[in-house]
Amino acid sequence: MSTVLRIARGALARRPDELPDRSLERSVEVDRRHLAAYDRVCGFLLRDRLPATYPHVLAFPLAMELMTSTDFPFGVLGLVHVANRIEQLRPVDAGERLDLRVRAADLAPHDRGTQFALVAEASVGGEPVWRDRSTYLRREGGGGGGGPRERREPPPASAIWRIPGDIGRRYAAVSGDNNPIHLHSLAARAFGQRGAIAHGMWTKARCLSALEGSLPDAFAVDVRFKLPLPIPGRVGFSNRDGELAVHDARSGKPHLVGAVVAAKDAEIASVPGGAVP
Repeated sequence: MSTVLRIARGALARRPDELPDRSLERSVEVDRRHLAAYDRVCGFLLRDRLPATYPHVLAFPLAMELMTSTDFPFGVLGLVHVANRIEQLRPVDAGERLDLRVRAADLAPHDRGTQFALVAEASVGGEPVWRDRSTYLRREGGGGGGGPRERREPPPASAIWRIPGDIGRRYAAVSGDNNPIHLHSLAARAFGQRGAIAHGMWTKARCLSALEGSLPDAFAVDVRFKLPLPIPGRVGFSNRDGELAVHDARSGKPHLVGAVVAAKDAEIASVPGGAVP
């Protein structure tokens, strides 16, 4: 059954109250042509070493299979990806076969609905080499968001990026994430957006591509996705002592905040600003 049909079926299905107590697994070999296409879309150099965000794309079909199953408590439509944390335990080469495992965890109430995490891991020969945790929010009712939000001035931009209007379609082609809000303005408006918006994981990958060559072999990168990034657009990117930010170049409104921490620093700090929004 196609992903589109599973999503449609899931929108009509009765749902349980708990996350499924199981994981999905698959073994994959990297297609170097696909890797090169991903590198071009996200701004990485063309090489055999996998960007830290690339295994997320490889694990995405398992995540979608889990979230579109009838034993998952939410339909995919309406879920908001609010945070992502990736740990690269060592560099991964395109010639290595990856054993992937994805599960759901940590269902919890939130002042704007309910949140949960999808946890993924990649291993090579039984050795974990990469971990990923995506936090999703299911908005419910008219939650107030916990009071007024603190307004902060954006950090000085290290670079200004012009985001092309087709980046949503281009990233969808290499990631498999064909959510309509990223593809066309009319489709995005039908789902409550003012126009098409960039994928959060593309924005995160674009940040890491800007740091390529300066990242350690083992590190964690922890980000929160703030306001949607309209496309086309113009944003400022900043990197100050490992703290990352992407903000609107004109208004300063934040689209992404996060941090990169080397594995040698042991307990890897969470992103600036506290808990997941």
